[in-house]
Amino acid sequence: MSQFFPRKFLASAAAFFLALSVWAIAQPVLAFNNPDLLPSTPTPIIDLAKALTDIEEQGLAKNLTEFEAETGWKLRVLTQYDRTPGLAVKSYWGLDQKSVLLVADPRGGNLLNFNVGDSLYPLLPRTFWVELQTRYGNQFFVRDNGEDRSIIESLESIEGCLRQGGCRVVPGLP
Repeated sequence: MSQFFPRKFLASAAAFFLALSVWAIAQPVLAFNNPDLLPSTPTPIIDLAKALTDIEEQGLAKNLTEFEAETGWKLRVLTQYDRTPGLAVKSYWGLDQKSVLLVADPRGGNLLNFNVGDSLYPLLPRTFWVELQTRYGNQFFVRDNGEDRSIIESLESIEGCLRQGGCRVVPGLP
């Protein structure tokens, strides 16, 4: 019995110091507001996770810029994984009531998240955004079609609905 206590105490102390050292050396997360990750030239897409090919990114950037000039609706894309500019994108892009920010982050259960300006809700209600997320951002769609198609097809749905004056549901759903 006398040998049991010191051995258990030493094991507990070692476990405590190991846990403390792992916590102490962990790098701080700089994802809340890190403007250093923003590009120096204006672009509607920040692809930190490299979800899009260069050709896809160029074509999509051109399409989003033309769509904004045509309609006044601002669509922006941020892909992230372990690094993100966080809230810095709001001022970088000048996001407002007529803006949609698509955030593609594969770390959750669903690839897609949307930050939507209030002016869009009369045209595209909250249920539209939930359907859009579950249709194009779910793990099965992403596995079968890729992150790039998930991003592109969801943006095509948004553009199509805004061009026709709004949608109650995502086109193509029964």
